[in-house]
Order: sequence, then structure tokens, then C-alpha cells
Amino acid sequence: MHFKLLIALVDKNKTDDVMRIAREAGATGSTIIGDARGEGLNPKKTFFGLTLETQRDMLMFLVEEHLSRRILEHISREAGFEANPGSGVAFQLDVEDAIGLTSQISTLMEEVEDQL
Repeated sequence: MHFKLLIALVDKNKTDDVMRIAREAGATGSTIIGDARGEGLNPKKTFFGLTLETQRDMLMFLVEEHLSRRILEHISREAGFEANPGSGVAFQLDVEDAIGLTSQISTLMEEVEDQL
């Protein structure tokens, strides 16, 4: 099997929703890295010298390559990434090799066979 790594950067209060959305589209699990920071097109706002920024989480999904685009598009559509600028970003990377997925392979094989 070949895999893709989907990475979604979302507001901390949207993490559970994006997890649910990804699972609905076929993701079997994820790793979450909390309190990520970043800056988009517009600089951060300040108030009396304090920077006002929301905390973001980084969600990483290792998914079978045939399911990756569907999951990515489902996350974007349902979480409103395109409709609401600044609400999040998601992208995918090729994975050259992966281990530790034996327990998920049979589930993924059935899912991919249903797709093809």
C-alpha cells in the first residue's frame, strides 16, 4: 500500500470537528500536535502591545493514497477552509514508506476496494 500524509492546521476549537469530518471521509486515525503558531496573509492584531492570536492544532492523518484527495476535499468543504479565509489550511505530502500500520491495513484494503 502507498500512503499520503494529510496535514490540517485548524483553530484549536475546531479540532474535534475536523477529526470527525476526516473520519467520515475514510481517515482511520490521526496525530494531533497542539498549540502550533503561524501567520497568514494578514499580520496579527495587537491590543495594548499584546498580540492577539488564536492557538492552532496540527492534525496529521496517514491515509491510503486512493482516499487522500477525497478526505482532503471533505475537510476543506465541511470545515469551510475556502469559504472562510483564515479558518484553516490542509495539504498532503507523499509518504515514501510507513511501518506500524498492520492493524489498520485490512480495514484500509476493504475501504479502497469499495472505492475502486
